[in-house]
Amino acid sequence: MTKDIPIAVASRSFSNHPILREELLKRYSNVSFNESGRTLSGKELINFLKGHTKAIIALENLTDEIFSALPELKVISKYGVGLDTIDLDSMKRHGVLLGWVGGVNRRSVAELTLSFMISLLHKVSYACQEVRSGRWYQVRGHQLTGKTIGIIGCGHIGKELVKLLRPFDCKLLSYDIRDFPEFYREYGVIPVNLEDLLRESDIVTLHLPLNDLTTNILNSEKLDLIKKGAFLINTARGGLVDEAKLKEMLKTGQIAGAALDVFLHEPPEDLELLNLSNIIVTPHIGGSTEEAILAMGRAAIDGLDNAKEVSKIVPSYMR
Repeated sequence: MTKDIPIAVASRSFSNHPILREELLKRYSNVSFNESGRTLSGKELINFLKGHTKAIIALENLTDEIFSALPELKVISKYGVGLDTIDLDSMKRHGVLLGWVGGVNRRSVAELTLSFMISLLHKVSYACQEVRSGRWYQVRGHQLTGKTIGIIGCGHIGKELVKLLRPFDCKLLSYDIRDFPEFYREYGVIPVNLEDLLRESDIVTLHLPLNDLTTNILNSEKLDLIKKGAFLINTARGGLVDEAKLKEMLKTGQIAGAALDVFLHEPPEDLELLNLSNIIVTPHIGGSTEEAILAMGRAAIDGLDNAKEVSKIVPSYMR
């Protein structure tokens, strides 16, 4: 049944997707889409959301100022899985419900992470640059098979990555504030503390939300623990890693390479970091497969009707 409740879709990606638009309009007749082609913020975002009861958002920052200015807004549904752009405490105070599904893009992000592992070890990006520069020789790399993989955060995406790594006979280490004994036993994962994971892993990969507990979790001191010749991958959130320290480690060869899909500032501003020969960089594409986009969009549509109080839907470790 079509509903006349006013809906605002702030996400430019959702707004530009013909299938998601069509599916949303089958449920709601009164929908405003963000046709600007840019991410809205501040007063512009307030003006766009004003007069709407429910909204779908993605990368937009929802601050206390925005919630205070929109007393008519009753539901926020998240297109995507990260909640670091939403002031959840303010959302709760203002009685706004949340539509959200964790891990809906898990396969997409895990596959990108796996591709980074193989590309870094086989020096695919570097070899490509060399050939394009007219230099043809055998670039030597390493196999993924048998390597020690350190997974920081074994939630939805971390677990999916573990499953993808099964054929490679890797030693799998995990650091997480939660314990998953049954999963660890089934897949042969060894829970360790963060320091041991960094010292022992050939590849360190991050799969954490960004919050007060995880911000700068790999600071300068922690990065120094990574063994020489190892690789670092971040497909989670910018702000988890000290990028300035990482750049120095890449330049000096303290670590062999890195792959970053996310940055503290997006788009990233440090061109020196981006242009290093031992780094792979992508524009936050972990959840950008067509399959993941549809899954996230449909979850956001469902969230408009299935929203709940923040404390009932978001685990405490993510708040």
